[in-house]
Amino acid sequence: MTRSATRHLVDPELLALLDMWPQVTLTHEVLPQLRGAARLPIPIPPDLPPVAMSARTIAGPEGAPDIGLLVYRPEGATDALGCILHIHGGGYVMGDAAPLEPVHKAIAGELGCVIVSVNYRLAPETRFPGAVEDCYAALAWLSANAAELGVDPARIGVMGESAGGGLAAGLALLTRDRGEHALAFQQLIYPMLDDRTCVADEPHPFTGEFIWTPHNNHFGWSALLGVAPGSPEISPYAAAARAESLEDLPPTYMSTGALDLFLEEDLEYARRLIRAGVPVELHVYPGAFHGFELLPTATVARAARRDRLNWLAKALAPA
Repeated sequence: MTRSATRHLVDPELLALLDMWPQVTLTHEVLPQLRGAARLPIPIPPDLPPVAMSARTIAGPEGAPDIGLLVYRPEGATDALGCILHIHGGGYVMGDAAPLEPVHKAIAGELGCVIVSVNYRLAPETRFPGAVEDCYAALAWLSANAAELGVDPARIGVMGESAGGGLAAGLALLTRDRGEHALAFQQLIYPMLDDRTCVADEPHPFTGEFIWTPHNNHFGWSALLGVAPGSPEISPYAAAARAESLEDLPPTYMSTGALDLFLEEDLEYARRLIRAGVPVELHVYPGAFHGFELLPTATVARAARRDRLNWLAKALAPA
């Protein structure tokens, strides 16, 4: 048996998650099976405020299929509300908006906001820029239909985890550069931002052993890009860390774990945002690996949820 290099650094409360989550090596052969596999159940919060969910289908980018959206809105709300455009994770190759229903209903109810979750096309069947263009189409639809949805168009932000965080960051850059819509904030939870992490000369010796490994990272980026990670001229809308300028991006919340493979790329992106004059709140959680919030009872997971919801409450508040 291979000795773990970093298990001794893991928050003891999170070890149960590692025991529940079998380590998987991504390949093209196993990907269909993983997409259809049962997911860890997401507990339904007690005393959940009443939130209505509706499914929408909107036009995709020109020449592309329609896009499925799930819209959550607190029941009985009459005012125009702030809105989160949520982008799910899954390494660009897996994931779906539907299993996150308990999470989205809880956030919409607690914060009194609308959540729109987008089912973008996955790689490798769809290469860049398909996924980020799907997300942009969702933002355009949301902006155009804000009145019907009861959304304040000045309080629309984007949120995502892992690959969803990478897409959220790419969407924020694309939105800034096209100048057609506006984002009030971006919340990036252990975001997948930089394909060059796959080919780093000196990879971090204490990150990436669990859940999302260097092999899986290379697979995900290769599937999205269609070329080798680290290749020249990768678009910043695919890998946000490639952007030359981070000026004029919206206020940003970033969080990651100290054992997450994305630790250093996330820290560097936060540093660059701050240097570009963007308001940033950054959290690094000790003993936490990628996806640690999937064990919501752990103290560190509860702290992470508290921190990001507190920030969202401020970001969504009327000016």
